[in-house]
Order: sequence, then C-alpha cells, then structure tokens
Amino acid sequence: MPDTTTRYELPPAGITLLGYVVRRMHKTQWLMTIPELISEGKTDKALAQVAMYAVTSSTSFGRAYYQPQFNSAGSEISEADPATGAKVSAKLVSTSPHYLITYTAIMPNEDIFSGSEEITGTTVGIHGLGMPAPSKFNFKSGDYSADLSGVLTSELALSLIGRTRIRAYGFLNFYDNANNTGKLAIDRSNKIELKINGEKLEASPAFSTQVRLT
Repeated sequence: MPDTTTRYELPPAGITLLGYVVRRMHKTQWLMTIPELISEGKTDKALAQVAMYAVTSSTSFGRAYYQPQFNSAGSEISEADPATGAKVSAKLVSTSPHYLITYTAIMPNEDIFSGSEEITGTTVGIHGLGMPAPSKFNFKSGDYSADLSGVLTSELALSLIGRTRIRAYGFLNFYDNANNTGKLAIDRSNKIELKINGEKLEASPAFSTQVRLT
C-alpha cells in the first residue's frame, strides 16, 4: 500500500532529505531479473524493467508525514536495500542555484544504476505544491547499458485536516545499446503508461517479476 511505502520512506523517528532519497530507492527488486532477461535476448523487457525502477525509485505516493531535514552540500548517505542487499547511496552535490542530488544503486552482482535529479524550485498551483526535477539515469549490466532522461515532478497535495499527500507526475524517454527505445509517463494517480519500440506494455507501479506486452 502507498502509505506503507511512505511510512518506510518517512519513518516516525525522522529522516534527512538524503535518507529519504535512499529509502525511496529501496525498490531494487525491479533490477534483479535484468541479467536473466538479457541472457535470454529479451533486452526490450530489460529496458522496461530499468525504466520502471527509474520512475518508482524517483517518486513517492502516499501520506506525507513531515518534511525531511535538509542536508548540507557535500553530504552523502548510504544504506543497503533490505530486500536485495543492493548498496544505495545519495549525495547532495549543491544547494545553489538548485538542489542537485546524485545517487547510485550497486546490485550484489555489480550491476550499477546511477542518476541525478536537479530540483529547480517550487511551483504553486491548484493541485498543490510542485517540485519539478529534471532527471537523468544510466544502468549497466555487463555489456548492456541504458540511458534515461526526463522531468519528474513531486507534488504535495495539501489538506486542512492534516492528511497532506505526496504524489508525482512526469515523463521519461530512454534507449539502450541493443537498439531499443521507449517512453514512460506517470500521472498523479500513480498510473504508468509505458511503451517500448512503439508497443504498449502492461506496467504496475508495484513490483512484479516482469512487465508484460499487451
């Protein structure tokens, strides 16, 4: 459930911005089956899995319990994903003119997912407070590699009764070195639309062992 996820990302004891980012990235199960998919020649499915990890590890949906404490520029935090053992690290590179965060997830088999997001400011609209973040990602598994980029906006939907929600929306474009290309869009209801090589895939924000062609 989304609130269970955000309760982990925003634990009762409190957490810093980088700690939140690291826990948000603790969804590396999406990357576990990629070596097998590549060995079977299913690089289109592998690219889909990478894209699903990129978007789910960059967004939160559920109760916004509080605002994380800010880190100082140059701070870095690491914490293993308890589900997979992947080493996840995040660094706050700078705070001016924008917040620039870089991160990596190193899988037990040494596959590497890395990325960056630049929080360019806060927007105010009828849907809530938005924080657009142009983002770039790279994934490497042996000779296979994929690159992704787009803009993912985190949004706080405010409530007068103390049940402020966090959600996101945005898009990613991506490609790999096996000549696959793709697009992904996510909306405020956490609905994901995913296309690989022009074909629509069935995708769920919750982890599953595969993304299916429809």
